[in-house]
Amino acid sequence: MKEDIPTLVNGLLAGNKAALARLITLVENESPQVPRIMQMVSGHLRRPYRLGITGLAGSGKSTLIDKLLGLLRKRGLRVGVIAIDPSSALSGGAVLGDRIRMKLHYPDEGVFIRSMATRGISGGLCKAVYNTLDLLDAFGEDVIIIETTGVGQTETEITRVADTVLYVLPPGFGDSVQLMKAGLIEIADIIVINKADLLGADVLAAEIQDELSYSPRRADQTVVLTQAHNNIGIEELFREIEKRGKLPGPRAQA
Repeated sequence: MKEDIPTLVNGLLAGNKAALARLITLVENESPQVPRIMQMVSGHLRRPYRLGITGLAGSGKSTLIDKLLGLLRKRGLRVGVIAIDPSSALSGGAVLGDRIRMKLHYPDEGVFIRSMATRGISGGLCKAVYNTLDLLDAFGEDVIIIETTGVGQTETEITRVADTVLYVLPPGFGDSVQLMKAGLIEIADIIVINKADLLGADVLAAEIQDELSYSPRRADQTVVLTQAHNNIGIEELFREIEKRGKLPGPRAQA
C-alpha cells in the first residue's frame, strides 16, 4: 500500500493522532519515505522540553511517569511519551506493559503514548527514537518523556536526547559505591529512590548523597525519595524538575 505522505504530514500538523501514529510506524519500519517525511516536518520544529527517565527494570519508572503526567496535564501541557521496551522474542515488537500502567492517561487527547521496541539496539533507546522526537515536536507537544528499557548499566544514550535525566532505583539494589563505579548515577540530574517505603531507602539515599559530595557534578544533582504507587514525593520531584529551568509554564488546558 502506497502511503499518501503529504496527507499524513498535514494530519500530523493538524493534531491528528492517527496520522502521527502511522508516521511513527513508517519511521520504525525504516520506510524509504522517511527522509521525505522528516524534510516536510523540519520547518515546524520548536524543540519542546525532553525528560529522560532511566533506571532498573522493576524500579517503578512507568508508575512514576503516570504520576508526572497528571501534574503536567494540570498545567495544561501537551505531553508525548516514548516508552522503549525490549523487543518481543516472538513478534519483534514492543511489550506494551507501559501503556497498561499509564492507562488513565492513554485516552487523554493531550497525551500521546507510544511503546517502541529496541529491535536489537543497545543503550536503552532505539534507532527510531530520534525521528520520533521530531514528529512529536511537529505534532505540538510541550513536553516529551523518554523512558528507556531499564537494562541497567548501558543506558547513557539518554543523555544525548534529554534536557533532564532521572535515574530511578529501588532500595535493595546494592551499595552506592557500586552504583558510582558502574556509572549509573553520574549521568543523572535527579536520582529518584522510588518505593521508598521499603526497608533501606533512607540509608541508600544517605549513601548516595555522600558519594555525590565527591562528584564534579554535585551542585547539579539531587536525590529525591518517592513512593509513586502511593503518590508520595511526586510533587517534590516535580519541583526539582522545575528547578532545572526548562519546563514550560502553565497554559490553558489542552
